[in-house]
Amino acid sequence: MASSKSVLICGGGIVGLNCAYYLAREGWTVTVVERNAEGADSCAQGSAGYVSPSHVIPLAAPGMVWKGLKWMLSSRSPFYIKPRLDADLIRWGWQFARSCTPEHTRRAAPVLRDLCLGGRRLFVELADATGNAFELRTEGLLNLCKTQEGLDHEAHGLAALANELGVEAKVLDARATAALEPGVKMDVMGSVYFPIDAHLSPRKFMPAMLGLLRAMGVAFRWQTEVTGWRVDGGRVSAVQTTGGEIAADEFVLAGGSWSSAATAGLRIRLPLQAGKGYSLTIERPRFRMSKPMILTERRVAVTPMGETLRFGGTMEIAGHSDRVRPERVEQIIAAAQFFLPEFTAADFAGIKPWFGYRPVSPDGLPYIGRFGRHPNLTAACGHAMLGVTMAPVTGLLVSEVLGGRKPSVPLELLNPDRFA
Repeated sequence: MASSKSVLICGGGIVGLNCAYYLAREGWTVTVVERNAEGADSCAQGSAGYVSPSHVIPLAAPGMVWKGLKWMLSSRSPFYIKPRLDADLIRWGWQFARSCTPEHTRRAAPVLRDLCLGGRRLFVELADATGNAFELRTEGLLNLCKTQEGLDHEAHGLAALANELGVEAKVLDARATAALEPGVKMDVMGSVYFPIDAHLSPRKFMPAMLGLLRAMGVAFRWQTEVTGWRVDGGRVSAVQTTGGEIAADEFVLAGGSWSSAATAGLRIRLPLQAGKGYSLTIERPRFRMSKPMILTERRVAVTPMGETLRFGGTMEIAGHSDRVRPERVEQIIAAAQFFLPEFTAADFAGIKPWFGYRPVSPDGLPYIGRFGRHPNLTAACGHAMLGVTMAPVTGLLVSEVLGGRKPSVPLELLNPDRFA
């Protein structure tokens, strides 16, 4: 137990809260600093809520450079990079291109598998600890494919790799797909079904975690932004914030897409881009579905959450811009109608689009582990679209690192200094 030591966590999103949980469970005195108010919308809140061991291929995968260049020409594309003269974006793009290799996928896939499987296992434990207040459902995931070409690509690519890694994937025709989800009509050639995947309601998970943390004595400093650091002899001794200086023994950087900016003054290079995603939640859908889906060719996620149904997707690399691009929202609605023809524009009428910023590293892997320059500063950020899936296992790994134990998942590929 480490009850005599204090830790300050910079970031109160889903990853920061899970870091706080696993550290407090081991006796650390934990303080969480968060730039937003309590209950504010975080990146996880409007997400698809997937817990996805199926996601074993990193975003930086073979073929993504060509796709990215092609999609860059249209703001309606699934993965849109807004062209701009920005040194950080140019450097990130170069590093992303270098990572889009078969060798990188071969090395990264087993690590992603272990992180995602660890996250699923820990979510089951958290569901037990909270009376399943966040509606964890273990219904699996359907990757719907509109075309035979799309189905063949998924079968020979993702499904084959997942099965090779021990994550069960079943390739289904249209009839078998319909039998698994009879609640809605689908116009597809087939699907890849991942029985082990799960989903939850993020807006219920966050308050459930806050309740657990308060009962454990975790302190919170809301509406408090990190502005700088005090460093003595290479070690961080305090973080400077809009609410004053806060000292601690250990520091955890879990600020999502703002993590890189928060390291200003520390002489650390932590390449991240804010990948904006959008979602639309139908409060009273006409169709009752049990399983989450990915509309594969359009990169849109569909998730039943309690009485609601959420459609989300797109990746927009355009910085922290609060502009809502209507054409990107329109593409989500069009994809829903393309794959699920019983849905109409009226089902989405009057719904205010949500958006959030995913923290995207150049190689599609998170940053987890200690920084070499400042040995009491630990990274827990850069999870891109897998922030929900990996949040609990990231918290566990951070507690293992700070406790001096061997990490339960190898951290070599997740080293926060790998682009330094």
